[in-house]
Amino acid sequence: MQRRIDRKRLVLALAIAWTATTFQLSAAPKAVTLRLGTLAPRGTSYHKSLMFMREQWLKASQNTVRLTVFSDGTQGSEADMVGLMQTGNLDAGMLTAVGLAEIERAITALQNMPMSFRSLTEVDYVGAKLQPQLEQRLLAKGYIVLFWSDSGWVRFFSKKPMVRPDDLRKFKLFSWAGDVRSYDLWKASGYNPVALETAGIAQGLMSDTINVVPLPPFFALAGQLYDQTPYMLELNWAPLVGATVVRKSSWERIPADLRTALLQIAAETGRQIKTDGRAESDAAVAAMVKRGLTVTPVTPAIEAEWRAAVDAVRDQIRERMVPADMYDEAQRHLKEFRAARPAASK
Repeated sequence: MQRRIDRKRLVLALAIAWTATTFQLSAAPKAVTLRLGTLAPRGTSYHKSLMFMREQWLKASQNTVRLTVFSDGTQGSEADMVGLMQTGNLDAGMLTAVGLAEIERAITALQNMPMSFRSLTEVDYVGAKLQPQLEQRLLAKGYIVLFWSDSGWVRFFSKKPMVRPDDLRKFKLFSWAGDVRSYDLWKASGYNPVALETAGIAQGLMSDTINVVPLPPFFALAGQLYDQTPYMLELNWAPLVGATVVRKSSWERIPADLRTALLQIAAETGRQIKTDGRAESDAAVAAMVKRGLTVTPVTPAIEAEWRAAVDAVRDQIRERMVPADMYDEAQRHLKEFRAARPAASK
């Protein structure tokens, strides 16, 4: 009789233990994996920052939010990555304004206004003014901004010396594939754009399909393009601005109580990428000069020629490259900044 009672107690205890264990397992948060694509090469500061964000997310979520980063453009062009996000095959992307414009054209106001910004301080000011409403526009399209960033100034790298706008007309200019509006405007203005993916730049230079490339110095150094383009015009053409975005539906798979902490980590990552990117662009020029790069300084007279060339198509930039309302707002903020801080814009 005692054995029967003990056996019943044992069965009851095991049943309770099994039920408790099952409840704990079912109540434990499920792991969420987000897949992020980027053109950033593996091993660069951009890639390392994303890896650091991944580790911080793991730590903050107790290993339940995992970020898989596909670097080196393995997911295709930025337009391809946006397409993959739209179909759910990617959850997130670190994109420049070219890729972001596939989602929301208004973002071009941060980048596609050549010779508009006179300093990176102006870039920061206008960005701070425009980004909140740009985030709302992206949200309306189903995307959440994790962070904004930039890589400093785009400069012209060429196979032969190139100083003035009329010189550029004699060159074959790299134009980002998919950015049809920029391509058409270059073409209509008497230049010779050649549409290529970024992955095709090196081969395009080797085959002389292109012989001048506008890009930040850091990317010229990272891609070892200085061997084929040993001349750089020290003209601050435009900032290379971007953001890392995630599909809203993917983000909402993360438990709500974790999202604020993860966004804070992402924002700090963006600040670090911007700081590093700007510093590395300056350091990249010095490093390439040691390897034979010739830097052509821009005199006030030469800068005036470039401004005149841009002014001649300013109305087309406003309508065709940047939506008119956002273009006007960006220009209004620039005027405000310069009126309040004239010294900072010089």
